[in-house]
Amino acid sequence: MNPYGRRVPRLLAVAPAVVLGLFFVWPVVTVLARALDLDAIADVLTNPGIRSVVWFTIWQAAASTALTLAVGLAPAFVLSRFRFRGRRLVLAVVTVPFVLPTVVVGAAFLAVLPDSLERSVWAILAAHVFFNVAIVVRTVGAVWGSLDPDLAAAARCLGASPLQTFRRVTLPLLRPAIASAASLVFLFTVTSYGVVRILGGPGRATVEVEIFLRATQLDDLPGAAVLALVQMLAVGGVLLWWSRGTAWAVGARSADPDRAPRTRRERLLVIGVVAPLVAFVTVPLVALVVRSVRTGGSWSLRGWTTLANGEVRPGVSAGVDPWDAVLTSLRVAAVATVVSVVLGCLAAAAIAYSGRGSRWFDTLLMLPLATSAVTIGFGILITFDQDPYDLRSSAVIVPLVHALVAMPFVVRAMVPVLAGVPADRRAAAATLGASPRQIWWEIDRRAAMPAFATGVAFSFAVSLGEFGATSFLTRRASETLPIAIARLLGRTGDVLQAQAYALSTILLVVTLAVLVAVDGTTRTTVAVR
Repeated sequence: MNPYGRRVPRLLAVAPAVVLGLFFVWPVVTVLARALDLDAIADVLTNPGIRSVVWFTIWQAAASTALTLAVGLAPAFVLSRFRFRGRRLVLAVVTVPFVLPTVVVGAAFLAVLPDSLERSVWAILAAHVFFNVAIVVRTVGAVWGSLDPDLAAAARCLGASPLQTFRRVTLPLLRPAIASAASLVFLFTVTSYGVVRILGGPGRATVEVEIFLRATQLDDLPGAAVLALVQMLAVGGVLLWWSRGTAWAVGARSADPDRAPRTRRERLLVIGVVAPLVAFVTVPLVALVVRSVRTGGSWSLRGWTTLANGEVRPGVSAGVDPWDAVLTSLRVAAVATVVSVVLGCLAAAAIAYSGRGSRWFDTLLMLPLATSAVTIGFGILITFDQDPYDLRSSAVIVPLVHALVAMPFVVRAMVPVLAGVPADRRAAAATLGASPRQIWWEIDRRAAMPAFATGVAFSFAVSLGEFGATSFLTRRASETLPIAIARLLGRTGDVLQAQAYALSTILLVVTLAVLVAVDGTTRTTVAVR
């Protein structure tokens, strides 16, 4: 029994649908319309520089994917097969990079790498592995832990070596999970923007960065639109491949390991895999904090003290006001969180109360996650660029875009909870005379509060770290924290660099605090990128 009928879910869906249509569908359609210019298409396809950008985008994504698999498979095996003290902490540490803002990761690798590697391809590849190793560990590890160990034991009894057992028994069962993880890693690296913009030197632009350069610096909007169309087609193809590769089914065993390492060889394997992995994840973040308190080769707090006082204020002379960026980010994140949570809760309720007929709406709401933030920002830039719809200088446009990107996380957190409320509980309340409003307040609201808290936390974190779309829409007088960090990292001067690392540390601490809060309310891992 559904006490809300059909009319209530439809009314609940109106506001999210309107916002999605205005600030996602319309801008994307505008990009597509601009891209359907034969002259622009010909210019892009015949431009040797564009071909070089596309080739670099593809091969660095392929190399990043291969390296991520190489780094992540061993930890996936160890963490899925062996129970040891601190295992949950290791899993949490491995997951941390995946939810960090791109500017924080870029700053962390600038802090830890030697000068000769700071603006190199190797820096980009290392940062991509750092970001995405959690995908391999979590995805492949979950399937690896569910495999029946009797299959490998039987192969060993028949005379197969460990390598033969892995190649002929284990690997075929893992292949769908590996393909799925590889597809996701390739998707995230082929659309990489923040990492490449911060760590890439001249001649190392991806398609994402090239779209930004053509739209904001070269005044080539048709060329940027063509590149955005190419990128959307490529992302759509990868997503289609990924959706086909995720439909595997393995025996229903618990993914938690059932035994501790027994032999000296197994204990050495655990230590030899876990210790380098933890070091790889933690050393750049520690280096980031250390660099924030070093100026001119010596220990100093000038990077922190000059954020707020007027003693030096080198940020102002560089066109950046660090403290104002912090306040702007907090203000934008607060507004974006309110908007995304309100719209996300309305959409989640509409989906949960509508049954199967709402699948199309659920899919539509997830599209912003499957679309590059750079494409969204570029689309809004060229859609709302003239009266009476000129919103480029409006104070509401950045929070609205952040809310649009964050809203799917609220929906994904809320829908399973609302849909999982037993129907007989609502029916019993209605039988006792409760109105639909009372049923929602006493039953649905109480059940959804943990998911609601998760949605609030993720929305705030997504807004604080959003960099791609904001690069197109921010203004000098109202820069957000990631934009200020990126600009400071591009300046020379020890104090300016220390300020960038100090701001990155602030963003790192806030993101980690949000991750801890989310982990306290739910065990579901949600990807924040």
